[in-house]
Amino acid sequence: MSDQHSHQNFETRAIHAGNTADPLTGAVVPPIYQVSTYKQDGVGGLRGGYEYSRSANPTRTALEENLAALEGGRRGLAFASGLAAEDCLLRTLLAPGDHVVIPNDAYGGTFRLFAKVVQRWGVDFSVADTSDIASVRGAINDRTKLIWVETPSNPLLGITDVEAVAGVARQAGAKLVVDNTFASPYLQQPLALGADVVVHSLTKYMGGHSDVVGGALIAADAELGEELAYHQNAMGAVAGPFDSWIVLRGIKTLAVRMDRHSENATAVADFLTRHPKVTQVLYPGLAEHPGHEIAAKQMRSFGGMISFRVEGGEEAAVGVCNRAKLFTLGESLGGVESLIEHPGRMTHASVAGSALEVPADLVRLSVGIENVDDLIADLREALG
Repeated sequence: MSDQHSHQNFETRAIHAGNTADPLTGAVVPPIYQVSTYKQDGVGGLRGGYEYSRSANPTRTALEENLAALEGGRRGLAFASGLAAEDCLLRTLLAPGDHVVIPNDAYGGTFRLFAKVVQRWGVDFSVADTSDIASVRGAINDRTKLIWVETPSNPLLGITDVEAVAGVARQAGAKLVVDNTFASPYLQQPLALGADVVVHSLTKYMGGHSDVVGGALIAADAELGEELAYHQNAMGAVAGPFDSWIVLRGIKTLAVRMDRHSENATAVADFLTRHPKVTQVLYPGLAEHPGHEIAAKQMRSFGGMISFRVEGGEEAAVGVCNRAKLFTLGESLGGVESLIEHPGRMTHASVAGSALEVPADLVRLSVGIENVDDLIADLREALG
């Protein structure tokens, strides 16, 4: 993270880190450098280090500097998608014969990457309940190179004590990776708790408006950051300049959006706990949530994601999703508009039959920033 912004509060860094005024015109927003190659001043005479936009692009550089500042890391890297970021990370840090501990609740695409792609490459994995330190320790073996954590997790909103798992990872000589997508760096900063790398789907809260797909890695260590940057260039799944610009624009309002997401989700969770057709509400902001105290310790607030289970099983859950009107039926999350989905048939269909299979009666909400009374009224009607 640049010393220029290290002393500033989060909201200030979100707006200013990486967002240097254009030296030519004074434009306060970094331009979209929609360019593939750069004029050299003689062979090898690069202006600002730019030669080809897969290797580096000024708009992407602005985003990457901003990401590093927000997570308190030494190097930020932006990718074409969250899974592209994960793929780069795994191929940088792992080799055939290595072993990874993954959580028993995680994004379906992450599980698919491990089970259907990385495992074929000769990397093995074990599943652990990362909210249980004993379970994590029990899953480690002498080939373990990575421990992978999502907190809050997708879609069951499990909470992992990042600092505690970081200690276990150090003892095992493994690196700790934390997917911080659900929380965003405004609510939680895993690197400060001992993680080695943070992963983001920039598509979600960072972009915040359901209009861009992107991913990111932020490394705590400069040397690891350089290794990741080498592979980012060698593999090539980089964020384009326009996508980088869109994410930078979204990040400027991240703090105020996350405050509203969290406020609305708290009210929606309270409503759901009192509804007779809801059998369980999964939200770390509820005092009865098993991870509530840890979440309160390591998060600023509890975020905008809620999952709940309903009476009547799978068909009842699907019916709730289909009857919602203000909550848009769709995959993804983190936009200003509220979304509803059935994880078992949608985002987590790829984990069916595995240790990560989700309950059939589960509904997941991404609570947006609309008027919360309207959101509750829509859920009341959808639940019947």
